[in-house]
Amino acid sequence: MTRMTDTRRPGGRTARVRAQVLQATVELIARDGVMGFRYEEVADRAGVNKASVYRNWPQRSELAIEALSHRADQQVPFADTGDLRADLIQFLVTLAAELDTPLGRALAVAAQSREHEAVTRTVHGVYERRLDLVRVRLERAAERGELPPVDPLFFAQLISGPMHPFPGRTDVPFGHAEAERLTDVVLAGIRATGADRLREVR
Repeated sequence: MTRMTDTRRPGGRTARVRAQVLQATVELIARDGVMGFRYEEVADRAGVNKASVYRNWPQRSELAIEALSHRADQQVPFADTGDLRADLIQFLVTLAAELDTPLGRALAVAAQSREHEAVTRTVHGVYERRLDLVRVRLERAAERGELPPVDPLFFAQLISGPMHPFPGRTDVPFGHAEAERLTDVVLAGIRATGADRLREVR
C-alpha cells in the first residue's frame, strides 16, 4: 500500500493529501493546542481516513512537528533597501499578517506548550531563524550608522509585543499606520538611548 510519505509523485495525490493533513493539523493546534487536537477531526478536515493519519504519524508529536515545520521555514522577509524605517514598517506589517494566520497562531500556542519538548524545540527553532533575520539587518544598520548597536532579542521583543492583542481588545487591528507609529517610537528610543550612552562614555 502506498504511504502518504511517498514523495515520488510531486504534485500528485499523495503530496496533496499530505499537505491537507498538515494544514488541518495546523488549524486544530491553533484552536485546541498540541494536546487538544484529535486525529479524528484532522482526518475529517483533510478528507482522509483516520487510519491513514495514524499510520503515517503514529505519534502526536511527530504530526505536530511536521505540521508546524511544513511552511514555517518560509520566513517573513526583512528587506534591506537601505532605508531602515521603511524596511522595518514593511516587516512589521508582513509579520502581523502572518501572526493572524492559522500557522502564526499555532506557532504561538505551541511555543507555550510544555507537554512535548520536541515540539517546543521545533517552534523555538523557527523563532530563532526569524531572530537571525533581525540580527543581520540590525548589524547592517549599525555599520551604516543608521542605528546604534542593539541586542537583536531586545529589539525583537520591543517591536513584536504590540502586535499581540491586549486581552479583551481583539477588535484593535495592527496595520500600516500602527507599524509606522511603532517603528518611529522604537527607533527614536534606541537612537536616543545610544546617544546618551555615548555621552556617558565620553
